[in-house]
Amino acid sequence: MTLIPLISGTNAERSRVSNRQAVLGRIRSAGLMGRAEVARTLGLSTQAVSNIIADLQSDGLLVEAGTRSQGRGLPALQYGINAEGAYALGVEIRPDAIFTALVDLHGNAVVNLRRTLKSNEPDYLVATVLKLRAQMLEKTNIETDKLLGAGIVIPGPFGQTGVSGLGSDLTGWQYLDAHMLFESALELPVELSNDANAAAMSEQIAMGLNNFAYLYFGAGLGLGLINHGQLVKGAFGNAGEIGHVKVMTPNGLMPLESQLSRVAFQKHMMSKTPIDITAIEELFSQGDPKMMQWLDAGSSVLSQALALIENLFDPQTVILGGAMPAPVLQHLIAQTVLPDLSVSNRDDNPHPRLQIGTCGRMTATLGAASLILNRVFTPNATSL
Repeated sequence: MTLIPLISGTNAERSRVSNRQAVLGRIRSAGLMGRAEVARTLGLSTQAVSNIIADLQSDGLLVEAGTRSQGRGLPALQYGINAEGAYALGVEIRPDAIFTALVDLHGNAVVNLRRTLKSNEPDYLVATVLKLRAQMLEKTNIETDKLLGAGIVIPGPFGQTGVSGLGSDLTGWQYLDAHMLFESALELPVELSNDANAAAMSEQIAMGLNNFAYLYFGAGLGLGLINHGQLVKGAFGNAGEIGHVKVMTPNGLMPLESQLSRVAFQKHMMSKTPIDITAIEELFSQGDPKMMQWLDAGSSVLSQALALIENLFDPQTVILGGAMPAPVLQHLIAQTVLPDLSVSNRDDNPHPRLQIGTCGRMTATLGAASLILNRVFTPNATSL
């Protein structure tokens, strides 16, 4: 199978790749389309589209899917995406665990695995990713050459910055070229992202929104931004590090992440060991007083963060999700006061200003794979 490359080449090569992406993306959006209809909507000749479709069929990415009558003449042959034609590998690395998934061309996870991490050392993590990939391929009988690429998600920030080493990132990874490390080990095209960006991409595919902000609960708190359907990454991949923005608390100005994150919750509960999602949900269902106190304080700082996000980015909506139980997120949303002094305080937006995500706890893992699918189906998919 000829994979769609994730790198730039000559102008002619980029045009060829872009046209393949455009045809795939248009058919994927429509569900089924004929050659003439694809050609008309993309402004290409029918012959050019016929050649592209023939190549994509040969690569196993498209399949014939019956005919459809369109007025006079013979019924038009329809084409659809072959879900099993290729797969994307999604890998989410948290400070204490690693999650992996194989996702088909329809965006469905065909298998996923989770492992607790004993170490954050690069060699150990890379070896673990290789083992999990091998296990998933064996379990599904999927051939390695059907993998389009790997989306790798690690906590930010990337590079040595003024907010590195504060407890929610991978210690020591700021000095490594993680992209090159994983690409060399996996022998696949790699898209590297932080967890919030990957989660935002997952929700973009699931909800179909083109302009929104995603507040992601990992170990810390991150912000993924989608603008006109594309990720906003920033110059060094660190756009959205909202967890380090200062908010007002009873103890003065404090980083948002120190008040509203998994790390903050564990500290508030004075637990020496990590509290997993099941335990968090159980505490909430019991109405644990100490937890409810934390949620009350969290809704206050969330309101401040919401005012900042809305006025800076003018999103359709702000989505809350990640590694936190849905009932806890729903409680936070219900208790959070929506700021009046905001460009989002308007009557003509059909979307709620603050809502829970749809992809659940695996959103960043699925989003990692979605980074690869986005490059396959979107012409000139570049990060802003």
